[in-house]
Amino acid sequence: MKRPSLQAKGDNSPALVVHDAKRSTWRAMADELASRAPATGIALLYQQVWQRLSGRRAILLAVLLVFLLLVAFGRLAPLEALASVVAIALVALFAPVDAEQAEPERPHEFLAGSLDDRSLSIFADALTDPSLILDRRSVIVHRNAAAANQFASTAVGSPIAFSLRNPALLAAIEAARRTGISQSIELHQTVPNETWHKVVVAPLARGPLGENELAPLLVVTMQSLTEAKRIDALRTDFIANASHELRTPLASLIGFIDTLLGPAARDAEARERFLNIMRAQAGRMSKLIDDLLSLSRIEMRQHVRPTSAVDLALLLREVREGLSGQAQEADISVDLNTPDGTAMVAGDRDELYEVFENLIDNAIKYGGDGKRIEVALAPAGNRPGYDYSVTVTDFGAGIGAEHVPRLTERFYRVDAESSRKKKGTGLGLAIVKHIVNRHRGTMSIKSKPGEGTRVEVLLPR
Repeated sequence: MKRPSLQAKGDNSPALVVHDAKRSTWRAMADELASRAPATGIALLYQQVWQRLSGRRAILLAVLLVFLLLVAFGRLAPLEALASVVAIALVALFAPVDAEQAEPERPHEFLAGSLDDRSLSIFADALTDPSLILDRRSVIVHRNAAAANQFASTAVGSPIAFSLRNPALLAAIEAARRTGISQSIELHQTVPNETWHKVVVAPLARGPLGENELAPLLVVTMQSLTEAKRIDALRTDFIANASHELRTPLASLIGFIDTLLGPAARDAEARERFLNIMRAQAGRMSKLIDDLLSLSRIEMRQHVRPTSAVDLALLLREVREGLSGQAQEADISVDLNTPDGTAMVAGDRDELYEVFENLIDNAIKYGGDGKRIEVALAPAGNRPGYDYSVTVTDFGAGIGAEHVPRLTERFYRVDAESSRKKKGTGLGLAIVKHIVNRHRGTMSIKSKPGEGTRVEVLLPR
């Protein structure tokens, strides 16, 4: 047998050459023995022995080197060293192999694997909902673009528990892995924003799982429920608020009717006073129902932009004339500033009339302390996408900053009692916002306590 050379070739060190030569010698010996043995169980036995020893060759070489050093320095007799090496080799030969230790699972390995693996990643990337692929240890091996965008804390190569610590989600992942059955939960997160997702954890295997067998891969998909939850909450609040607003005047009407049928049946003066109050409450109910119907009608047509031509300058003059009586009763002057000529926009005349009537009416009711209201129409200037600006400014008490963002919510009132006394329904600015949106415009509100309120509506031509 040819002895291995200790001469280095190229960049290889002598130690590496010796190691490679020994490995080649062992493999040659095993192949020779296998070829001489009958092509039966003996050959298979030699092959298994070689595979087990080659799998542990690094440890065996290290042990052999240690014993050689001990013999060289006289710390151990040669026969004792040889017996120890043989004993360790037998232990290495017959010791059971841990599958996970022998072949550690690498997160990115499946992406460079079979056609099925590549097809799986391509399919996950095609999904519009966030999707994660996990290995048997719950490590993320792939995430699609939606998952990277909506769940930026997730990272390929890290366990999902590091980024999504929801106990129900982790329990569903574990259950899907062990049972081989898809699991579904609702994931509610409050940081950084409140969101809801329907999460489905599905095991991915080539066939039914055997006893004590775990699914090799899990697919986690997340469908957003945030918008549906928000709409449900708005619908619930709307029904509750509408019921409350209708119940109050209705209860008042029933009370006065009972009084007129009882103690005040023959009291002409009380009857007249109660009938006037009942008429006012019935008018309040009628106004609320009209606003609800108007809001519903606008929402149904919100996606369709009006196409009729409307002159804003003429419209604003008509609105001021229509509210002149109310302004005189409140001792308030309404100053209107419009440019010369016409200011034509595409819109629905009745809806735009309702917008500016509502804004000026609110200014008279809630900003009348300043005794003056300014209404101005001007070009939008450097506002890209808009051509005209209409501002309604009062100089009354103003509104606190905490209330301004919520003024366009349905039934929201800064002072509910004062609003009811002034026959407000809490729907006016919500209607205004929807009409402006339908006209592809925008509305902004600025207010400071003690300085008044300024509402600006921008509209395209």
